[in-house]
Amino acid sequence: MSYIKFDKEQLVNLEFSLHREFIRSNRAGAFAATTIIGCNTRKYHGLLIVPQPHVDEGNHVLLSTLDETVVQHGSEFNLGIHQYTPGVYNPRGNKYVREIVCDPIPKIRYRVGGVILSKEMLFCIESDRFLIKYTLEDAHSPTILKFKPFLAFRNVHSLTKANIDNDTRYTKVDNGIKTKMYAGYSSLHLQFSKENEYTHVPHWYYNFEYLEEKERGYDYTEDLFVPGFFEVPIQKGESVIFAAGLEEVDPNQLSTIYDNEVKRRLPRDSYKNCLVNSAQQFFVHKNNKTEVIAGFPWFGRWGRDTFISLPGLTLTLGDDKTCKSVIDTMVSELKGPLFPNLGSGNTTAYNSVDAPLWFFWALQQYALYTKSQHEIWKDYGEKMKLILYGFRNGCEFNIKMQENGLIYSGEVGKALTWMDAVVQGKAVTPRIGLDVEINALWYNAIMFSMEVARLAGDEEFINDWNEISSQIPVSYKATFWNKDKGYLCDYVNGDYKDWSVRPNQIFAASLPYSPLSEQIRKLILDITERELLTPRGIRTLSPKSLEYRGSYEGDMMKRDAAYHQGTVWPWLLGHYVEAYLKIHGKGGIAHVQRLYNNFEAVMFEHGIGSVSEIYEGDPPHKPCGAPSQAWSVAELLRIEYLIEQYKTT
Repeated sequence: MSYIKFDKEQLVNLEFSLHREFIRSNRAGAFAATTIIGCNTRKYHGLLIVPQPHVDEGNHVLLSTLDETVVQHGSEFNLGIHQYTPGVYNPRGNKYVREIVCDPIPKIRYRVGGVILSKEMLFCIESDRFLIKYTLEDAHSPTILKFKPFLAFRNVHSLTKANIDNDTRYTKVDNGIKTKMYAGYSSLHLQFSKENEYTHVPHWYYNFEYLEEKERGYDYTEDLFVPGFFEVPIQKGESVIFAAGLEEVDPNQLSTIYDNEVKRRLPRDSYKNCLVNSAQQFFVHKNNKTEVIAGFPWFGRWGRDTFISLPGLTLTLGDDKTCKSVIDTMVSELKGPLFPNLGSGNTTAYNSVDAPLWFFWALQQYALYTKSQHEIWKDYGEKMKLILYGFRNGCEFNIKMQENGLIYSGEVGKALTWMDAVVQGKAVTPRIGLDVEINALWYNAIMFSMEVARLAGDEEFINDWNEISSQIPVSYKATFWNKDKGYLCDYVNGDYKDWSVRPNQIFAASLPYSPLSEQIRKLILDITERELLTPRGIRTLSPKSLEYRGSYEGDMMKRDAAYHQGTVWPWLLGHYVEAYLKIHGKGGIAHVQRLYNNFEAVMFEHGIGSVSEIYEGDPPHKPCGAPSQAWSVAELLRIEYLIEQYKTT
């Protein structure tokens, strides 16, 4: 019996099925995403979404969707489903769906009268090609499958409208056609494993409505272009494979290609395997670089997210090679003491104070896992010193070490920490000054650097940082701790101290080198558990605060206002767990195991087989944001890894 399975009653219920999404990617940055019944509800949905470097530096939706129609005795039964304005569904092919299973890839089974048709989908791992295998499991009359492709040819962040500039021409290829709507794009190849009849009837379909975009306050209507349709006769027991890709493929090889791809898939037959399978999808290997996509379907690479995610996505699964490859890729793009925070090429932004400090943590985890502490200073020492001295002496965004050894950072209108939401030019959580987690990371970075420098015999470096490393714990406690309150303030700017109860203090208890005593770390855990801990992760603000926002909905401004004001983030749970186990040891395993087990239910809730970016602060903690987020998946894998480590020590 399949681990992931949905039945007819669930699938015909649009309230259920339209809020659950399949996302599959390859290792070259391309992906496919749609709801489990194939009705697109986002501008980010499509069956072939690929980078188009000759157009811009983003991903582009080429093939939005594909309608399948069963034809018998001249009668047509369209299996597709689309939402048009104003909220009209046509056709409503979901009424023919009987079940969906993932074993190991998504398989949808339809029943139309005496016809039983199955549909299996996968994205080729190393090529920009999406495959669908159709199998006629049962039929009592001659059957034809009719296919209608809907094309978009636009950036994932925009929508297309009917126009007279698109190229309606096509070229015949083996068992299909190739076409492209605009100059600069790659040609889209639509092919089948079997000979078929193509009828060219170019036509625009108007006013597709994307429910999720409407709810998020964005433009939500789109027109899609259909060049024509394909007709393929199919017999009982026969399978036909459809391929959409950037390059022509030999139709005779499609069956072999498909079978080989299936063999490479890790079955999503358990909670752990779903996490592992999801983890693999965030990596992109191209141009001799390895990068981590922060989340699907709209995130690109983020420096901060990369370093935070990396140990969980790689080391917990025994993949130290990929871990080092990502680190080396990021190091190659270091600019002064700062790493790229988001974007690439001409759009790269170096506006993160914590990404360089999380680099030390990721490197630290790599060294611990591979037992390579003796080699770290030789391989990365110069870059480590570049960052440390850059922060110490001062760099962009007012990042500079104070006389007390702590790091000050920030400027008006900027949000340099992970709490980076900005509304109308103002940071929602400005945090200008001395930030509690930045300085915990700063201390950890210095201590780790001194550790590996000592192993390498670099006494000059050690002597230069000895006094600072001794000074920081004293300054940290004096700056952030309040004995009467029993927790750390979030940030300090001059005489102002922000005593909002936030999760940022947890890092001072979780990092390998902490500036705090065990007693204080225990108190940090206590208040985190009382006011921030939920079954879906850690709240970003205590519900006791007047600024707390327990729901995450509305337009971009409303959502950003709630993003770090109570919204729950799963990735924070990893550091809570690490801090908890350091205090409680084996006695804390049962508590941590329950937190980990709580997330098994989310495998079936939002991004199927993956973990969402965020959850609402108020129960029942509805999933929100991106349906599949790298650091959410990574930290659950790391929690599972930590549990096993503590069980065996």
